[in-house]
This record gives sequence, structure tokens and C-alpha cells, in this order.
Amino acid sequence: MATARTPRRAWVEAGLQALGVGGPDAVRVESLARTLGVTKGGFYGFFADRAALLTEVLDLWEQRTIADTLEQVECEGGDAVTRSRRAAELTFAPELLPVDLAVRDWARREPAVAERLQRVDDQRMEYLRSQFRERFPDPDELEARCLLAFSAAIAAGLIAVEHPRGSRAEVLGRATRLLFAGPSPERELRSPDGGRA
Repeated sequence: MATARTPRRAWVEAGLQALGVGGPDAVRVESLARTLGVTKGGFYGFFADRAALLTEVLDLWEQRTIADTLEQVECEGGDAVTRSRRAAELTFAPELLPVDLAVRDWARREPAVAERLQRVDDQRMEYLRSQFRERFPDPDELEARCLLAFSAAIAAGLIAVEHPRGSRAEVLGRATRLLFAGPSPERELRSPDGGRA
């Protein structure tokens, strides 16, 4: 009786999980084979080498954080704030945030990964812009608000601070309301010395 072959997708999924746990160095054929409970020989029926697997792992991360997320968000609907918040929840969900952070760290050492990360982040920012462009017609204000929202989505879980006036979720909710409450009055931002900020 022939033994069923481990599906290609299983190798890629295991690689994605390993990337989130230990970075790209943790994505090793031998350790993935152990995780899957198979021999490493089956790996080479699907992939030319480890680099090919890493490319597919990044492809899966990109698909989940862009295409899959936006499809789900648009299906669920809601106003711009609801859609943007849901996109952040899905993109930086507990199973994907560690992968995102690992990719960011990896991108500091690998130009090809840095290029991919920029492409992904550009798509994320453009989605935010598209949601809030009508509400914030001033392009400078729009860009600043979107950058702050994007930064908060990525970094909120990395900041180890206690909030004396509510839970982290409550503070993030207030921050979201402040960011997207409506356009600020027309005024120039000035630095403390009176110059233009």
C-alpha cells in the first residue's frame, strides 16, 4: 500500500509557523519534516531547495495579509473605521503578527525581503488612504493619520505599558476615535520655538 504524500501546502504552512516562531533560520527542511512527522525526502518532490520554500512562505504571508484580509473585510462591510479596524485585526491577528514582525526583522538583512515588505506595506497604506480620503481631503493630514493608525496597529502589542485609565483595548479604541474623528481645523503646526513643524 502506497504512503500518502505530505501535501505541498502543509510544508508551506509549517514554514510560515516556523518563520513566526524563530525567523527565517527556523525554516529548515529537517525541522519541518519532524514537525510534519515525515521524512525530508518528500520535500524535494515539491521544492528545488529551501530558498524556493521561503519564497512560497512569503507568498502565503502576503496572500493572507493582503488579498484574504481585504476580501473578508469587504464581505463583512461597515463604515470606513469599521473596515479599517477589521483589516488591522485580521492582518495583525495573533497567528500572523509574529510572522509580520519576523519578516520586518528579516528585511533589515535581506534586500529582496525588504522590497516585498515595502510592497505589502504600500498596499496596506493605500487601503487605509482609500477608506479615509473622502473624510480627510487634505493629503498631508490624510497621510499623517494613516501612518499613525498603521504604526499603532503594528506596535500596540510591542509596547509594554500599563494604562491607568482603562484596558489596552479601550485605549486603542479611544486612539482610533481620535485619529478618525474628523478633519482638524485648518492651522499650521508649529514647533515650540514658533517655527513651522
